Amino acid sequence: MGFFLTIFGWTAIWLSWNLLAPAAWQFDPPMAFVFWLFISNVIQILLMPLIMVGQNLQSRHGEARAENDLEVNVRAEREIEAILRHLEYQNTLLIAMVQKLGVQVRVESQNQKP
Repeated sequence: MGFFLTIFGWTAIWLSWNLLAPAAWQFDPPMAFVFWLFISNVIQILLMPLIMVGQNLQSRHGEARAENDLEVNVRAEREIEAILRHLEYQNTLLIAMVQKLGVQVRVESQNQKP
């Protein structure tokens, strides 16, 4: 933003001096076509830094969003691991209970595909 403000300030001072100062003090009196080209170039020069600043802001926002997504995914992975450990523990308890009752249970390995 500093660059944008510097360019804007210099342009405003330059145009003000050359349009409002007495004719003897004007160092660059505007001509019609050259002045029009100058204004169009100033608009382009002023818009380029604004576009770049906007892109930087969007990039920062996207990085922050990605960081938040990563944190959420890591927490979800921890919770899923805890649930799986709990389910494995319950499965072990149920198998032990069924075996104490004397019922034959077929235990399928997780590595086998149906």
